[in-house]
Parts: sequence; structure tokens; C-alpha cells
Amino acid sequence: MKLALVTHNVIRGDGQGRVNYQLARHALARGHEVLLLADQVEPDLLERGARWLRIHPRVQKPHLLKVAEFTQRTSALVRRVRDEVDILHANGYVLDEPHHLNTSHFVHAAWLHSSVRASEVTGRLQSTYQWLYTAANARWEQRAYRQARLVAAVSEPVRADLLATGLPPEHVVTVPNGVDLEEFRPGREPRATWGLPEDRPLALFVGGIRTGRKNLDTVLAALREVPGLHLAVVGDVRGSPFPALADRLGVADRVSFLGFRDDVARLLRASDLFVFPSRYETFALVVLEALASGVPVVTARSVGAASLVTPECGVVLPNPEDAAALSRAMRSLVEDAPLRERMGLRAREVAREHGWAQMAEAYFRLYERLADSSIR
Repeated sequence: MKLALVTHNVIRGDGQGRVNYQLARHALARGHEVLLLADQVEPDLLERGARWLRIHPRVQKPHLLKVAEFTQRTSALVRRVRDEVDILHANGYVLDEPHHLNTSHFVHAAWLHSSVRASEVTGRLQSTYQWLYTAANARWEQRAYRQARLVAAVSEPVRADLLATGLPPEHVVTVPNGVDLEEFRPGREPRATWGLPEDRPLALFVGGIRTGRKNLDTVLAALREVPGLHLAVVGDVRGSPFPALADRLGVADRVSFLGFRDDVARLLRASDLFVFPSRYETFALVVLEALASGVPVVTARSVGAASLVTPECGVVLPNPEDAAALSRAMRSLVEDAPLRERMGLRAREVAREHGWAQMAEAYFRLYERLADSSIR
């Protein structure tokens, strides 16, 4: 099979890019030919035999123009190489040509009307640009999805968002993202590496903390009612309001802001629970990474990956704004070490069903189903 992947990046350090990296890697391991139409590509894929047609937009800012140029150039390339490939797999609005499969990682039409989006921006100019960017992408995405024979949603919430835009149910399938079961594995790491206390339970929070979307403010408020718990926060603190908020709430002595980190796998092994009640998340790979690490998860229904969190391995809050419910969930885990251990064991079992190999296999089954479909 000759597979063409169309996406901005095929790299491990990017959520969508990592999914495509794994698809390319598994396809090459199976002996398939892989063509990458992308801006950035991991060198090891080229060493394994992938072919790369680089699309590097001349315009980098504003991002809206970068997206438009990227799609214009990929579409021109696809018209040239269409006869060379068996499967053409795009990701969102990256292609303005008919194709077999499109993976939806984010639905801009849903984000356009989200109250969370409105709270993310400040200032009239920024607000106007963000609205324009989201509105344009919502329109462009719909065009792209309708040119695909099939659309794969990365979570059930994304599938619901796609159906709400008018796509027929038979046009949309769900393929959850995967996780590296070797990198993210159970174990124990000494906390002294990060200056974290060893003598009390440790919760970990990972996400962007320069705005309120990830909901660290509610976590900090809930922390006041869980006095035995220490919280480690991974996220860029430059311009973040949350260190000051922790101080005002009187919990600063129990919160360690670690900045941006590339050793989250080790931090998860040093933690007793993972807390992530984000206000809006189409999937959140880090939730699956926590499960794979054998760490109980406290999250919210507004997180796409929450559908993987069963009562045996974590707690899913109906409302991410409910600080009282969040504090109760954290306190139940802090006060019951055997419960944390049982949940951790079950978390790993759940994650085993969602490794990268299982995700890739689900996509290969779709490829086989679509291989004989005409996309002209």
C-alpha cells in the first residue's frame, strides 16, 4: 500500500504530529510506502524509507495566512501525485482536494460557539482576530470534511461536534489517540530531582497555564480543602496568573510550579494522582499517558479522553467548575493509599488497550476499507 499523510508536522513533540508520526512509523514497519506532505518531519522516518515533500509556508504570521498557504500548496502537490498513492489521509483543513480519510483532532465550528473560547481572549484586536481565525477554519474544515470519504474523530465529543455540523453519522467514525506504553509505564522516581516532597501524596497537573482553559484556578481552589496534598504544575509560567493566585489562596507552600518540562513521563512515575479538569479538551493525550503510567486520574466530562477513565481507575467530574466535588475526589485518593494502588493497576490495564499499535491497527483497517474507493 502507498500511503500519503498530509499534515503540518510529523514530529514527536506535537500532539497531532505525534499521531501521524506513529502512523507513518507503523506503516513503514509493515512494509508500506509512505509519502509525507508536511512542514516538519522526524529524521528517523526518512531513514526508515519515508518520502517527504516539504511544504514550508513563506508566510508564518498571521497563522491564518500560514494555514491558507499550506493548504493551497498541498492541494497543488496532491493533484500531481494522486495517481501514485492508494490512500490519501489528511488532518483537518490541510487539503482542498478529494481524499480518502480525514482525522479531526479539533472542531472549530464547536469552538466558535464555546463560552470557554470567549473567555480565552482579552482586548478587542485579539478577540476580533481569534474570532476571524476560528470562523474561517470552521468554514474551511467543513469543506475539507465533505471532500473526505470518511472522517475519523479522535474522541466521542469530537464525533458529537462533527455530527452537530451536519455530517451524516455513517460518514464519521471514532479512533482514539494512542500512547507509548514503554515511555509511559508504572514505576517510582525520586522526587528530589524536582525538589518535590517525599513525605506526602503528590498530585500532578500538566497543561498551558497562561490562560484559564485548563482550569488550574479550580484545582488551586480545591487544594485548600485537601491539606495533606502537594501539587506539582507543569506549564510555562511566563505571563501566568496562577502563581499569584496560589499565593492569594494560601496554598503557595504546597504548589510547585516546574515550568515547561520534557520529562513528564518521569514526573508521572513520581506522582500519586493526576489532576486535569480542563474546561475544553477534544482529547488530552496526557490523560492517557497518566493511565499508562499507572496513575489514578481526576478529570472532567469536558475532556475528550475522560471517556477512557472508568470508575475503577479514576474520577470524572460532571462539572469542571465544581471545586467542592474536585476537592472530595482528590481527598478520597489522598486518604486511601490502597485505593490509589488498585486504581493505578486498573489504569494501566485500560491504557494497554490504547497503545500506538492498537491505534495504528484501527487506521489500517480503515485504509483497507477505503483503498478501492474513488476520490476523483
